Amino acid sequence: MMNMQKMMKQAQDLQKNMKRTQAEIDATTFYGVSAQDLVKVAFTGDRKLINIDIATDLIDPEDPETLSDMIAQAVNSALAEIDKTTEQKLGKFTKGLPF
Repeated sequence: MMNMQKMMKQAQDLQKNMKRTQAEIDATTFYGVSAQDLVKVAFTGDRKLINIDIATDLIDPEDPETLSDMIAQAVNSALAEIDKTTEQKLGKFTKGLPF
């Protein structure tokens, strides 16, 4: 029976550590940039967009597609950083688990 109590305590500790780590990730600001840093975006770790910075010389009414592409690049770059950081920080808790 002692083994079960020890396992339950370890599971609770693991859960607390995972929640704390997730809160740290959520509070972190992640940045993404497009080619030549013409568009820069900032997200919180819980994937909320908090800022978009667009170089003024990129704003061309005759070419909205380029601006759209640059924004997409920057957003995807930031989201990839969030995923990478989340995997690095939370993945350590699940290594070796049988599921």
